[in-house]
Amino acid sequence: MRYRDYKSFTPGHYYHIFNRGVNKQKIFIDEQDYFQFLQRLQIILALIPMTEVRTNIRPLPQGSFSILAYCLMPTHFHMLIRQNNDIGIGKLILKLCTSYSTYMNKKYNRVGTLFQDRFKAKLVDSDQYATYVSAYINNNPENPNQYPYSSYKEIFSSDLNTILDRRLLLSWFNNSPQAYKKFVDDLQKHKALGEFSFSN
Repeated sequence: MRYRDYKSFTPGHYYHIFNRGVNKQKIFIDEQDYFQFLQRLQIILALIPMTEVRTNIRPLPQGSFSILAYCLMPTHFHMLIRQNNDIGIGKLILKLCTSYSTYMNKKYNRVGTLFQDRFKAKLVDSDQYATYVSAYINNNPENPNQYPYSSYKEIFSSDLNTILDRRLLLSWFNNSPQAYKKFVDDLQKHKALGEFSFSN
């Protein structure tokens, strides 16, 4: 399925956001890198009290965005995001990628661009379609059940300190984590058989 790259964002809509490293290079090299990316996302979303971190990052107003799925792979990342007000998703992703690029350049003594291009954004125009995009994102790793750097594990976690808007996501599955797990697992089987794919 091919769909146009959006750069104009509308409140109340869902978008599939993704980007990759320049020349397909790794953007995550060790465990700390994944942690730093996700912590920066939490700070920008105002999910971490500023008294708990030392940072120059200015958070956006809490509740501006809902994260429905994410997956960090060594060379790229995916997110499914709902924009909840007039603050555009572009502002969120620019703050995140700029902060993370600064961290990577300093840590690995590198210069220049970390990401291949400006991020890609695809409109997800219905709740039903959003469920498939969320499952597609969580199915990026070969074994989603064991992969530590995606939102999939948060579905079944009792930890309240989560990036994922579990209430919204699970409302599409009668508030049942097991129903969502079956949905993701079934999509994985179809993907393995070549019966389901997305074109980026």
